[in-house]
Amino acid sequence: MAKTCNVALIGQGFMGRTHSNAYLKVAKFFKLPVQPVMHTVFGMKEEDPQAFADRWGWKHSCTDWKSVIHNEEIDYVDIVTPNYMHMPPAMEALAAGKPVGCEKPIAGTLADARAMVEAAKKAKAKTFVWYNYRRCAAVALAHQLVKEGKIGRIYHVRCIYLQEWGGPDTPLLWRFQKKLAGSGAHGDLNAHIVDMARFITGDEIVEISGAISETFIKERTIVAAPSAGGIAGGAKGAAKKGKADVDDAVLFLTRFKKGAVGSFEASRLATGYQNQNGIEVHGDKGALRFRFEDMNYLDYWDNTVERRLQGWKRIMCTSGGNHPYVGNWWPDAHILGYEHGFVNQAADIMRVLGGEKPEVPIPDFADAYETQRVLEAALLSAENRCAIKMSEVK
Repeated sequence: MAKTCNVALIGQGFMGRTHSNAYLKVAKFFKLPVQPVMHTVFGMKEEDPQAFADRWGWKHSCTDWKSVIHNEEIDYVDIVTPNYMHMPPAMEALAAGKPVGCEKPIAGTLADARAMVEAAKKAKAKTFVWYNYRRCAAVALAHQLVKEGKIGRIYHVRCIYLQEWGGPDTPLLWRFQKKLAGSGAHGDLNAHIVDMARFITGDEIVEISGAISETFIKERTIVAAPSAGGIAGGAKGAAKKGKADVDDAVLFLTRFKKGAVGSFEASRLATGYQNQNGIEVHGDKGALRFRFEDMNYLDYWDNTVERRLQGWKRIMCTSGGNHPYVGNWWPDAHILGYEHGFVNQAADIMRVLGGEKPEVPIPDFADAYETQRVLEAALLSAENRCAIKMSEVK
């Protein structure tokens, strides 16, 4: 019998559902050194955490997150609160010597993120950040192909994350308030594609330039009815309006340490795109192309074959034993979906907690802090209308 790990979930909402679903399923599909036990979920009183616990299979619920963390039965703390609330429970758990995971970005501000990294170093506890797109089979395969030298010297990295849900009828959710979210589309969406670019290329960004940040909708109706569990689905606004003080779109250019150049674009107002998370990597030996709205496929260009045979090859990344993670799921070509990235991440976390290696690298607080530094540099570049070297952002 595998050892068990009592998990505490700090928060509910959209991410609470995805993480709960992952813990429910992971031991059924993966052979793990440690099996998660859904011990306690924290939620505010008005959220009715007991109802959430009953629906998603948590043994206990609580409205006091500190008591949850200090419960001697809890082995691992997983944080899915709004960004501004990542640091307090993370610091509390690290002080108690417990491993911690949290949703991305690591924190609402660079200062909070830095404090979390320092606390993790001092505690010497394992930490994890849920950059779930690393766990898509196609993205993990792209990482492996670059590492194997299939793309050669990288010239260009082109990244987009485009959504349309943040139009003028969407009310003033926490994601549109700087004090709660830290930033808007930038921290929500650019965080994912910056991490993905760093992960796939194995390279680091050294300079940001040409950044633009824009808030198109500066006032939104105050929330009268909360979301029904998605990002904004079912949320309704009242007549009264409040200030939306985060970005709706941020675009910027980068230079990488090994010489490549990159472009990043994130928007919640890209009409026609529901969840288009994409990356292209172009090198002297080949190229890769991924789009999350068709997440089971990776496009590959082999520049080493004779010219008459060159062309984009579409790889269906569903072959067990050949593509990352999918051997734990269904027969070849029985495609996977959004939830599977979270289950795959839960598996990797349990592997690490059990002393094994993850399928592909999993970001800890220190790794996620590097992405947070890039996000900060891009906002500084947009604000000051100048290039920002990463060495200037500590």
